[in-house]
Amino acid sequence: MRKVRDYDAELKALSVKARALKAKRVEQLGQLVAATGADALDAETLAGVLLDAVRSKDANAKEAWRATGVAFFQRRGRKSCGAAAIDGSGVATEPGGDAADGSSGTANG
Repeated sequence: MRKVRDYDAELKALSVKARALKAKRVEQLGQLVAATGADALDAETLAGVLLDAVRSKDANAKEAWRATGVAFFQRRGRKSCGAAAIDGSGVATEPGGDAADGSSGTANG
């Protein structure tokens, strides 16, 4: 006899997991803002910069930003073994993958 699946419980568990992953991502983005010193900017300026980056169609500019980001994470990783990466894994990586591709699932054009 087949075991009956509790779809409601599975959906609830997936929902809890999704919320936890979203909270972790928000925390990592906050850590990234602080680590780069962007927390010194007012919220409006930071939002404007990010919106311009998202809207940018200039592939050269995006590649330059990506290269700068890679260099930033490599420098952070070399500073000391005790300094954890933004994602807390101890390995300097870019949160969400390649920033030039965008990590929110929206198309940048």
